[in-house]
Amino acid sequence: MLGILEARPRVGYFFAGKDPKNLISEKMNDIKVDKIKSVPSVIKEDTSVYDAIVTLFLTDVGTLFITDKDGNLAGLVSRKDLLKTAIGNADIHKMPIGIVMTRMPNIITVTPEESAYDAARKIVDHQIDALPVVKAVTENDQEKYKIVGKVTKTTITKLFVELGKT
Repeated sequence: MLGILEARPRVGYFFAGKDPKNLISEKMNDIKVDKIKSVPSVIKEDTSVYDAIVTLFLTDVGTLFITDKDGNLAGLVSRKDLLKTAIGNADIHKMPIGIVMTRMPNIITVTPEESAYDAARKIVDHQIDALPVVKAVTENDQEKYKIVGKVTKTTITKLFVELGKT
């Protein structure tokens, strides 16, 4: 059933040549991001830094995704970004989150059609905690992104645990 051994009538069982380690990567490539994504925490670009910090802790996440007035992905902000801002002498009650966020196009994204392996590889390669799952839309001859989910280190870890059960 795993594909490691093959059976032939009147011959018996023999090694199929598949490395058991490759079975995990094959399974990870078969699972699409759309199946493992979770609900993103989204705020508007004009939200204050203080309100963003409150939202971050109330939703118990590590990354907030930020949308523009049209609901397209404009940027994201992490715990570390908010901590750096809060430690400074800025008035976080009046400062909009748009000033501190990481802006597009400097954000690594993933689409629902990509594999879970691709998402995990992007997280590791870029040393980030979360990826926005986006669908591309064209507005005024410009490609914009709508946020449809998120993939985090926790999401990938949960997937490994599920794969370990089977």
